[in-house]
Amino acid sequence: MGRTALVETADEAVAGIEDGSTVLVGGFGLAGMPFDLIDALIRQGARHLTIVANNAGNGEVGLAALLKAGRVSKVLCSFPRQSDSYVFDELYLAGEVELEVVPQGTLAERMRAAGAGIGAFFCPTAVGTPLAEGKETRDIGGRTYVLEYPIRGDYALISAHSADRLGNLVYRKTARNFGPVMATAANTTIAQVTQVVDTGQLDPEAVVTPSIYVDRVVQVEARQYTVQGAR
Repeated sequence: MGRTALVETADEAVAGIEDGSTVLVGGFGLAGMPFDLIDALIRQGARHLTIVANNAGNGEVGLAALLKAGRVSKVLCSFPRQSDSYVFDELYLAGEVELEVVPQGTLAERMRAAGAGIGAFFCPTAVGTPLAEGKETRDIGGRTYVLEYPIRGDYALISAHSADRLGNLVYRKTARNFGPVMATAANTTIAQVTQVVDTGQLDPEAVVTPSIYVDRVVQVEARQYTVQGAR
């Protein structure tokens, strides 16, 4: 990876994302969701995307808006159905989007494995359930494990609180969820932050994602997103 680029707008940050890309999207519900980058991706127009995220969208903002715009062909997530996931529900029931359910811990570990260069790993989660059907299993120490493979992304869209001019990232509270592992698992990592500070102003002990994993950073205005409730 080269030097991190500080770009002026979210539209510039997502420029070049191709049709058919696998995009890792940070966030746990609304916490840590890169809303500005997702909105820019909708404007950018890339289609037939595979989205990897914790859930399949809330209300009609963020990922749900991307789904509603018809840009997504497949979703890999842990929680596809919630009271406010009606956009995904309708698309899935109509056969317009494919779904792969991945247990939450396994989802994080599959991306961490991609970033760490691990070819595959055995995990006990999902053994004996439909999620393990067709997968290799092995008895290790008297317990059954299922073989899981890494999830790699062409792009990662993540949200952090602060960045310095080198691209080192600091997160705020629960917004530090999937962003760190996604940054390591993508070919190109794009981060939106609420502030960019001069190099040296971030406490090195507080940096969670080093700049080597970050390709583009855009500063956006801090905004509060809410979901009005299920339909």
